[in-house]
Amino acid sequence: MTTATPDARLAARPRLSGLAIWNMCVGFFGIQIGFGLQNANTSRIFQTLGADVDSLAILWIAAPLTGLLVQPIVGYFSDRTWTPLGRRRPYFLAGAILTTLALLVMPHSPYLWMAASMLWIMDASINITMEPFRAFVGDNLPAEQRTTGYAMQSFFIGAGAVFASCLPYILTEWFGVASTAPERVVPMAVRISFYVGAIALLAAVLWTVFTTREYSPEQIEAFEASRDAGHAPAAARSQTAWYTGGLIWALAGVLGVTAVNLLALQKELYILAGFILAFGLLQMVVGALSAAQRSNALTEIMGDIFAMPKTMQGLAVVQFFSWFALFAMWIYLTPAVTAVHYGSPDPTSAGYGEGANWVGVLMGVYNGVAALAAFLIPVLARKTGLRGAHAVNLTLGAAGFLGIFLIRDPALLWLPMIGVGFAWASIVSMPYAILSNAVPGRKMGVYMGIFNIFIVVPQLVAATILGAILKGVFGGEAIWALVLGAVSFLIAAGFSLLVPEVKPEAA
Repeated sequence: MTTATPDARLAARPRLSGLAIWNMCVGFFGIQIGFGLQNANTSRIFQTLGADVDSLAILWIAAPLTGLLVQPIVGYFSDRTWTPLGRRRPYFLAGAILTTLALLVMPHSPYLWMAASMLWIMDASINITMEPFRAFVGDNLPAEQRTTGYAMQSFFIGAGAVFASCLPYILTEWFGVASTAPERVVPMAVRISFYVGAIALLAAVLWTVFTTREYSPEQIEAFEASRDAGHAPAAARSQTAWYTGGLIWALAGVLGVTAVNLLALQKELYILAGFILAFGLLQMVVGALSAAQRSNALTEIMGDIFAMPKTMQGLAVVQFFSWFALFAMWIYLTPAVTAVHYGSPDPTSAGYGEGANWVGVLMGVYNGVAALAAFLIPVLARKTGLRGAHAVNLTLGAAGFLGIFLIRDPALLWLPMIGVGFAWASIVSMPYAILSNAVPGRKMGVYMGIFNIFIVVPQLVAATILGAILKGVFGGEAIWALVLGAVSFLIAAGFSLLVPEVKPEAA
């Protein structure tokens, strides 16, 4: 068994072996199998069950909403957990079991509403597992090894997604499993892919649970004593600020709801306006609790949101534009390729099935590139810095999206996916390496969870406005979502160069 050194007398985290880092990150292989199956097949399942292209985004809304709620809460409580399994590993295990069950059920959904519900449950379960994995690296590795740790996670993310994305194609092309089915029935190739993925996910997470151990709360406190001294607690937000800020956000939400109603805008915008309204109301609730001198998970999480380090604030902007681009691809790559490159928008047609399977391969290509890029990004980061490396990779992602738009031969679409792969590898590693050096160790879990908000909000925005933009501006042509994604990647690359970076030596 590979373990973290249990010596409570250590004043600093010791460097861990390559095998120890490997074991810590194997679970991410399983997590990404779940995400890979979800990303490559959810739009296909929704369209099979009768969803129109312009309604796909709103059906995907479950994923960002569950992440928004689950990750900060799991992060908060995992910071305060200690069991015989440790601090983070109980959450790994519980989330993996729930995700496995959701994967087994989703492809058997007879109705669209049931498939959307299964997506909601699956994403919540994956988030329960994933958030503590991010904090796990910060807990166990010294600052100088964190880039390597997150890059190793990136490798397993890529490898898991390759495995998941290619499963339907492999089952069809190599084993003759049907990729088509009667109307409103999920093809057998997709069903078997979900079964195989469920087993692999659970096995990978169990590997990490049983081959690693964690530092005790006392050891973590000793490690962070000197480091946290450099992270002075931010001044508490005043009661007036809670009420005033909450009122402004709530009014903005009410105005948004009113505008959607009066101007007969797309109903998806109600969700975005409702999110703004809810954030305002939560601030007023926290104001009332602070007046009563009551503290709980809500007050602490909301307080930490408004006390974010400047590095985290800068990364929030980068994350917004990065994940807006990714979500555009995940939602619209299948309908774009099947309609433009295969000329078969009908989900029941053979051409659509062939195109959808090829999209799975393309997903596998960019994730395979990401797995390999995980070994190159630390080298690039040593030469250009973490921010520079991230900017370069996001620019490659923009070039990849434009390539998908410009190329018409589907056999050549793997070429632009190389750029997308470098961007993906960077997005799931570089921001976390930068962030882990900038937040106090005693709050590593909750800040990693809060950081997920800046992944979720752009997905929420994309899910509520992309369908309306495509329908109103681009005649419902899904391929234009990738052009918007390219622009978003370029904006993220520019902002990444402006992020205040805390060097590992100072951490």
